[in-house]
Amino acid sequence: MVVGRRAVVLGGSVAGLCAAGAVAPYFDEVLVLERDSLPAGADHRRGVPQSKHPHFLLNSGRRAIETLFPGFEQTLLAAGGRLLNASLNTAYCEAEGWAPRKRGSMTMIYGSRIMIERVLRDQVAALGNVTIREQVGVRGIQAVDGGTANGRVTGVRVQGTSRTEEIIETDLVIDAMGRGSAATSWLTAAGWTEPPVRSLDAKVAYTSMWLQLPEERPASWWWEHMAIMPSQDKGAHPVEHEFLVNFFPIEGDRAIACMGAWGHELPKDVDDFVDAARKIRTPAFAAAMDLCEQISEVHHTRSTGNKWRRFDLMQHPPLGLAVIGDSICAFNPFYGQGMSSAARSAVILAERLHASATLDRGFATTFLAAQRKSLEVPWMLAMARDQGYEHATGTEVVAPWRRRISAATVWPVFNLISTAGREDPAVEDHFARVFNLDESMTEMIRNPRFLAGLLRHKVKMLLGRAKLPRAFDIRQDPPGTDYTEGRPAAARQTGVAA
Repeated sequence: MVVGRRAVVLGGSVAGLCAAGAVAPYFDEVLVLERDSLPAGADHRRGVPQSKHPHFLLNSGRRAIETLFPGFEQTLLAAGGRLLNASLNTAYCEAEGWAPRKRGSMTMIYGSRIMIERVLRDQVAALGNVTIREQVGVRGIQAVDGGTANGRVTGVRVQGTSRTEEIIETDLVIDAMGRGSAATSWLTAAGWTEPPVRSLDAKVAYTSMWLQLPEERPASWWWEHMAIMPSQDKGAHPVEHEFLVNFFPIEGDRAIACMGAWGHELPKDVDDFVDAARKIRTPAFAAAMDLCEQISEVHHTRSTGNKWRRFDLMQHPPLGLAVIGDSICAFNPFYGQGMSSAARSAVILAERLHASATLDRGFATTFLAAQRKSLEVPWMLAMARDQGYEHATGTEVVAPWRRRISAATVWPVFNLISTAGREDPAVEDHFARVFNLDESMTEMIRNPRFLAGLLRHKVKMLLGRAKLPRAFDIRQDPPGTDYTEGRPAAARQTGVAA
């Protein structure tokens, strides 16, 4: 069912490519405008500096993209993506030490952001009515009756390499320009009031280095992914103990070593990065780096605040405009929600187009309502963690007493859920669903079976009747024993049980 002649997508990154796939069946022509010159292969480009850091494509995001581009997942694997069982293939360091290794219900495809984007570009290129125009800068919008009930965006003003401006008329504009989108300013200039903005910046920064893995690895290197949680020790310790650390596998037998922190300075050059790695809570991280070949400089990012532009709260949201990805809701990248949230919004856009005969007020209202419901799930997760920091700024900063409660409870509760989930499939299932944005945190904590599972496990821990070891010494290599079937009677352990 065609609902319009032309749709224009602003931005050719993951959000924009997903949007192009979503609207292609409903318009005669889809035009994607990208300011960069796009690489022929999987490579970095100026407009996506965050591509140099690890990216998670959550299960809900995988399903959403698969809906838009059937066969995407198999194509991603053929391009070098790695389908792993997250808990079985990860050396995971919690508050008290290395967690026991055990197969879980959740799988993930590991790979670089540039590979994911390359595969998506190929999928979009196969759509006969979609054209990607490169090196095009969007300078503004064309609109009528701005700020009124009938206000509509009717086109975009662009400038290409010739430096001459042109107006591209369109039935629907999709803003996928990311955190730096100027669309709000353009709408204000055209007569609309600025949408309310919710924000919370916990001063997160992260820094990454790309590595080539060694051909020969020691027997103790059984893991594919290493994740090290920040220390919860209240005593004196190196600041590096408060870093969230990942040794993240990607295609091409490579890995991204990444360190991040809330409110701390991070290394910006190679020497400082290597020095900081040797001060992380466990020596295993630096030991793994020592066996690898450095193949990049250090990449540093600070633009990480949570920001939600509430178009759904405008008195007269503009017709002919849909906003997705970081353009509408940008998250602290620590939580790996950005790509999946954008893909989910694209699926919602496709669903609303399928249900609508025209791009009228009903379409705009129902799309914004469904998108708001989708975005509330990851937003709540980001707020739960970032509101615990005294240095956080923004509209969502909470009262000091609430901040202290958040700071004191979030990590202990997370630790309890993590340990309980290894022994209780119901707890693990709920946590995996929340992590993958398939269930809200509110739904999880109100579920009687989930709460009973936590309480039962807490009692078992106090009585010393837990099935699995609680943790292993972080000064040793991560233990490789697989406890999937329960703790073996004579398990081979490469660590020291805590």
